[in-house]
Amino acid sequence: MYPTTLTQIARANPFSAPLFTLQKVEEPLQSHKGQRSRRLAAAATVDEGDSCEFGSQKYFILCGFGGILSCGTTHTAVVPLDLVKCRMQVNPDKYKSIGNGFAVTVREDGVRGLAKGWAPTFIGYSMQGLCKFGFYEVFKILYSDLLGEENTYLWRTSLYLAASASAEFFADIALAPMEAAKVRIQTQPGYANTLRECAPKMYAEEGLWAFYKGVAPLWMRQIPYTMMKFACFERTVEMLYKYVVPKPRSECSKPEQLVVTFVAGYIGEFGDVCPADTFSCSMQSVWKGLFARIIMIGTLTALQWFIYDSVKVYFRLPRPPPPEMPESLKKKLGLTE
Repeated sequence: MYPTTLTQIARANPFSAPLFTLQKVEEPLQSHKGQRSRRLAAAATVDEGDSCEFGSQKYFILCGFGGILSCGTTHTAVVPLDLVKCRMQVNPDKYKSIGNGFAVTVREDGVRGLAKGWAPTFIGYSMQGLCKFGFYEVFKILYSDLLGEENTYLWRTSLYLAASASAEFFADIALAPMEAAKVRIQTQPGYANTLRECAPKMYAEEGLWAFYKGVAPLWMRQIPYTMMKFACFERTVEMLYKYVVPKPRSECSKPEQLVVTFVAGYIGEFGDVCPADTFSCSMQSVWKGLFARIIMIGTLTALQWFIYDSVKVYFRLPRPPPPEMPESLKKKLGLTE
């Protein structure tokens, strides 16, 4: 019977589907091994060349590996910019701009000083990427199964938001210890120069809490950002294939699909700017360093999606096309006979 309780709840959210009325239609259950398929319509297609089944344990593991490469490498690559950004937030009188921040850092610490914090950055964001992308795939399928095929299509933006928020919750717990060490190394001169010096010192002074007291600011920064990042990316990919790319995704070559991924990642970046980012470094001068963040995130977001999708291509993982309206829903809407 339509609408279901889940649909009534979903209608109350600000990302509801277009206004239309569904007709009650009795339809037979379509079973697969005795159960009705309840996943994304796009997920039902599995190419013969795929190395594993969509939603299998191997699929999730390799998606997590893709997240490690995606986040670990890109965040490490922009450590110098991140260092200057944090110093601008903590000490705006000394580090007045990006250019001035680089000049002061090089003058005081040499060129090597720009790499301070690279180790906790690489380890921390690798762990974050593992959870962010790996758990996103897990929660997206889990919530899709709960909603059912039709509701998944109708409320897919809400599904992307919920799945990404759930994944980022755990990703930030994995990131927090290394992020705390990185901030100490980068913003407190003389405290420690390496992770091996910093971690034991932090533990001796404050115990285990020293590594997790910044997790709440991380949630404030990263969960809204990740929700927008994933939802904007998913819907942008859908729009690009629908209105921009002159042929169906199935007819596009792998390099062409990766170009669409890169472009969608870059477009999606415009929804990612969140001033709460500054909270992880300092509660003062909230908007200081925002321009540096825009530059950094603009570079990171497009590259992260490109690397992540490239890993899927390399390992021949299932890459379902953009969601399409289920046939059963088309019947209820009177779009098909």
